[in-house]
Amino acid sequence: MSQDLRRSPVTLAQRLFRTKPADQIVAEGGRGEGGELRRTMTLWQLTLFSVGATLGTGIFVILGQAVPKAGPAVVLSFVLAAITALFSALSYAELAGTIPVSGSSYSYAYATLGEIVAWVAGWCLMLEYAVSVAAVAVGWGQYLNSFLESLFGWELPAAIIGAPGQEGGVVNLTAILIVVLCTWLLLRGASESATANAVFVLIKVVVLVFFCVVAFTAFRAGNFTPFAPMGVAGITAAASQVFFSYIGFDAASTAGEEAKNPRRDLPLAIILSLAIVTALYVLVAVAAIGALPWTEFDPESTEAVLSQLADLATGSTWAGLIVSFGASIAIASVVLTVMYGQTRILFAMSRDGLIPRVFQKVHPRHQVPVANTLIVATFISVLAGLVPLGQLAEATSIGTLFAFALVNIGVLVLRYRRPDLPRSFRTPLFPATPVLGTIFCGLVMAGLAGVTWVAFGLWMLLGFACYFLYGYRKSRLNAEVL
Repeated sequence: MSQDLRRSPVTLAQRLFRTKPADQIVAEGGRGEGGELRRTMTLWQLTLFSVGATLGTGIFVILGQAVPKAGPAVVLSFVLAAITALFSALSYAELAGTIPVSGSSYSYAYATLGEIVAWVAGWCLMLEYAVSVAAVAVGWGQYLNSFLESLFGWELPAAIIGAPGQEGGVVNLTAILIVVLCTWLLLRGASESATANAVFVLIKVVVLVFFCVVAFTAFRAGNFTPFAPMGVAGITAAASQVFFSYIGFDAASTAGEEAKNPRRDLPLAIILSLAIVTALYVLVAVAAIGALPWTEFDPESTEAVLSQLADLATGSTWAGLIVSFGASIAIASVVLTVMYGQTRILFAMSRDGLIPRVFQKVHPRHQVPVANTLIVATFISVLAGLVPLGQLAEATSIGTLFAFALVNIGVLVLRYRRPDLPRSFRTPLFPATPVLGTIFCGLVMAGLAGVTWVAFGLWMLLGFACYFLYGYRKSRLNAEVL
């Protein structure tokens, strides 16, 4: 068979769009160079991983920006954004139960749409994970500074909480510090990282519930009248903005090779995490609007909107201090879970030969990709410590949405090509759900700024250059037909 393949001319298109059999992807799951990943994660830990990656600074910041656009109807904006995310979440759930491996949408695209599309998905995930976590880490110093100022009355020097080019900034050491701390946790093992994340997530959930309790003490039903002053246009505009607070629910799919029962637990974890996050977002939005008339939300001063509301409701600063602490914990949790996801996606890509082998090396004792984790941590530390990310950080959203769209398309293709594959979860209302998921992702992408599209285009050009200079020549799958 191999001799016939060598004699037969193989076109460039055939090599670029050759798919990797789903059975083969699953069979290779967990295997790396020098060892295997350890299956230790339970449904509870997987769910909290997705919650940890999703429930970050978004709710602490985005609410103040969205309320002026929709008024009290921002509650419906969160629900609308959740429905938009749900279409993609259901597609993720089906593929996670069918192909329960670490590569997330990269592996799903490889099994359904071909190698070049899988590379694009993986490259988009690099943008989503690496750059976004660097941007989040940059914000940690600001929240830490606010917390220390409220608690002790002193501030950190501007030189260590800002990058070069920012006012007074030299090196953002606080951003590097949180990356180093999360790296230390990741190197200890997947189970230890999951336990630490569970603690982080429970703390920030308790803090958000605490905010709601405090805000409800100042609740005024009259603040919800008129309910939708900007009409449907305001609701949809705010929904597009708050949609990005839902990005991260797919984090559980990157733990497919370290889950105890991946076929059962991965789909459940993805859907449960989205439900938990949506419930919290709606509750916080109702409490916030009830405590402060929507006309008094200032979109230009939103960094500590929940802290300010907590102080206003209690007439003191202690409540805002607790909320600021919760925001700091939220960032730490996001950095930890997103870094984890990045390393596991690179692990899968390396195993396929598309990036260097060093990324798939597993430490024999800790059973984690140590070199991979250290390389990712170094790259993120440099970005977070020395580069003012600016518009590039906003481009992470378009990369995420593009990956989501590929997953929705992948469900359609795999149902058609491999209806025989065992599926622990089937997307309901097929094919309407993945079709709507693709359409909604496209609509949200279309509403993004032109400069974001330019940044995304440049990132993709760099990605194609890397693929054709290395991945195309080193691909294990294409080596079989050369």
